[in-house]
Amino acid sequence: MKKPRILIIDDDPDILDVLDLTLSDKFEVVLAHHGGEGLEQARRTCPDIIITDYMMPVMAGPEFCKELRKDVLLSHIPIIMLTGKGDIKDMVNGINAGADDYLIKPFEPESLVARINMIMQRTIRNLDANPLTHLPGNASIMEKLQELIREDGTFAVGYCDLDKFKLYNDKYGFEKGDEIIKATARIIIQAAQEVGGSDAFIGHIGGDDFVFTCKDELADQVSERIIGLFDKTIPEFYSAEDRAAGYIAGKDRQGNETRTGLMSISIGIVSNAFQKISHVAQISEIGAELKKFAKAQEISNYVRDKRKAP
Repeated sequence: MKKPRILIIDDDPDILDVLDLTLSDKFEVVLAHHGGEGLEQARRTCPDIIITDYMMPVMAGPEFCKELRKDVLLSHIPIIMLTGKGDIKDMVNGINAGADDYLIKPFEPESLVARINMIMQRTIRNLDANPLTHLPGNASIMEKLQELIREDGTFAVGYCDLDKFKLYNDKYGFEKGDEIIKATARIIIQAAQEVGGSDAFIGHIGGDDFVFTCKDELADQVSERIIGLFDKTIPEFYSAEDRAAGYIAGKDRQGNETRTGLMSISIGIVSNAFQKISHVAQISEIGAELKKFAKAQEISNYVRDKRKAP
């Protein structure tokens, strides 16, 4: 069974050694010497939990927490903050900055392990997230859509789906496919947040299916931004040969030679601007229909439902 990954950030090498020895039997340990390095390691390794010191050079613990919580793909990671101070003010500052728990040095190793186990179990229970992208999963998506319907305002829901993704997986393998999924997640996050701001919501339905919500008048712009970023970024995940050719050469199940173009992204925009939407199933049904139509175009594109209810 794969060990959970823990990131430990402390400028004291002795503390790092002690924590490494204490936790390496049960965890895959990643070390960093200040908050700036900790952010780099967090983005590179995506740990399951983080332990950080309060006082450090370059970037202290509270600043590290605030920066980590800004990253949508990492904001879910639980953080335990360590300090040599017993000042209540430091404890409050750490919690307010985003730490989930607090432990004062010196501490008993058994106490730390117990805290880690408790927080990880609680996080697993409470976190409805896709295991690959850590974006909100289906339960959170359903809750968000129900909230939009209840508010009785005008909204748009964008259903995003990758075209020719399976063929890419077949040639390049699942690890490369996972990289495509994570890159797509970041593209949708970037586009939705740049255009839609804090009102935008991004979820991962599963596989290569994503969803975003935003104000209706911004949905077209979000979709155009997603398509622009996707078409610019995704070719870099192909070999130079395939990228230059503009297609993947292969064989179908009958052994016939085939040529398949590079991946594209299709987006179906469901909106209540022209028709009343009263339940979540209605949104998903329309979204599936729109995606099917968009995918038939064989290039990255989006379609919007403008039909008026009778």
